[in-house]
Amino acid sequence: MEARSKFVVKFLPSLTDFAFLMPLVYLFGRMDGAKTLLGDCDTGWHIRTGEWIIANGWVPYRDVFSFTRPGAQWFAWEWLSDVLFAKLNALGGLMAMVLFGALLLSITYTALFMLVRRKSNPIVALAVTMVAAAASSIHWLARPHLFTLLFLVIFYAALEQVREGRTRVLGVPILAALPVIAILWTNLHAAFFVGVLMIWAYGGGEILRLVFSANAADRRPAWLQARRYFLSGFACLAASLVNPYTYHLHVHMAKYLNDPYNSQHIMEFLSLSFHDPTAIFLEVMLVMAVVAVVWYLRHGSFAEPLLMVVWAHGALLAARNIPIFAIVAAPPIAAVIQHALLRIPELNVAAWLRAVALKFNRVAEETGETDAIPRLHLVSILAMLLLAALVYAPNPPKRFRSEFDPKFYPAGALATLRSDPAGRIFTHDEWGDYLIYSLYPAHKVYVDGRSDFYGDDFEYKYIDVLNVKYGWEKTLSGFGVDTILMPPSAPLSGALKESSRWRVVYDDGIALVFRPALRTGSVQVSAANNGGGEGRDREVTKTLKSDQGITATKPKT
Repeated sequence: MEARSKFVVKFLPSLTDFAFLMPLVYLFGRMDGAKTLLGDCDTGWHIRTGEWIIANGWVPYRDVFSFTRPGAQWFAWEWLSDVLFAKLNALGGLMAMVLFGALLLSITYTALFMLVRRKSNPIVALAVTMVAAAASSIHWLARPHLFTLLFLVIFYAALEQVREGRTRVLGVPILAALPVIAILWTNLHAAFFVGVLMIWAYGGGEILRLVFSANAADRRPAWLQARRYFLSGFACLAASLVNPYTYHLHVHMAKYLNDPYNSQHIMEFLSLSFHDPTAIFLEVMLVMAVVAVVWYLRHGSFAEPLLMVVWAHGALLAARNIPIFAIVAAPPIAAVIQHALLRIPELNVAAWLRAVALKFNRVAEETGETDAIPRLHLVSILAMLLLAALVYAPNPPKRFRSEFDPKFYPAGALATLRSDPAGRIFTHDEWGDYLIYSLYPAHKVYVDGRSDFYGDDFEYKYIDVLNVKYGWEKTLSGFGVDTILMPPSAPLSGALKESSRWRVVYDDGIALVFRPALRTGSVQVSAANNGGGEGRDREVTKTLKSDQGITATKPKT
């Protein structure tokens, strides 16, 4: 009878299945689904870069996308991700990109749940993973950085294995295997240094344990272990040179991360607004992390406090670091909660609290025993199949439409832009990404999301044009710009409407296309609804705070 019950349980969902489904529920239930993953058109130029690499058989060393810096030195830092994205797009279009992004997130947070589960009971593990995933969701985009989240969890789990004394997997030393994994990480996404910092944090924790240990016998083992960690970290750093650009990648990353332009103008390098709906989850993680840091320091463990303090600081500085902090903080937070739950029944507290803790611990233990029964994970498989069916449906529900949102991107203006194959188009960098995806190679762009390629001087002049500052017309004429694509609310749109040199040739309420008045005659194409343009002529010339989101900030890989 018991064997039959276990057989039936194999077909039921486990908590691991719930962890797998969690990102899908967040994405397509709480968020905008496919449009969230495709909320940044950097995905588009990554796809086109991958196509270029496949077509040419090597990685680019010179720019292929712009007419403002043709042939200038440019490196496709995430070249392997670009190739993968190009192949996915060739196989199944943006639908395949959405499915892959969702699958990658599900695998990452399932792996995180399994790691956290080693520190606590399964109920606590699932709850903490849910909060960590919710905090991380602010940066869920179908871009190469998703690989960094997955590799971060892999490194974390490996380092925990080493610290617990299980130093080998299939006979291979774990610390020796990490540099090999670092090669793959480096070529998929340039944040490989996150893994190096993880290893060194464990080494730093051993050094601090050595310094503060009262027992001399503990010092030599701590020193030996610290040395192993630091050697593995340096080996990962050396392994990261195995990329098409060798040390140039490291030089670039050092300059890019220290460039003040990023922290002033690129959205994901800015601090999170605590009015954002995801901020509450970050706040919860920060509060619990403070408690965990104090607890670990009191118990003479230093690696976890190092990790949490460093990445909490990073999360408060830049929104793009929030997922890293949430992943790093989840296991130690769960461990502290588990310790508290086990201690409460022994403390001199209210009887009802002890009773609740006892009952919860008993239920958690029983849940853990049931959850330990191997499953077929049919629910997770069926969920991905259902997601694929919805994404590929002829007329999918709104949240399952795999497209760059036509309410934000100038999809309607493409036909007008294509009508002039020789046109040199000026638009803001986010729409520049979209034009690379939609019009390359027939058209090249003035600017796009590769701010590290264009450089600060160019970017500041570009922002001056958007904000109609002195010399903007000279800047445009210097690059032979003869077509301007702008949202109606942009300050530049207002200036162009008032100028006798430019005329609107297309207006759909989402995008305006301007061309020189001498070339356009008097014909204007309008796809806007009746009355859709009323009042815009008076308002667009005002530089409102809402305009600054276009002129001064954008996401970045």
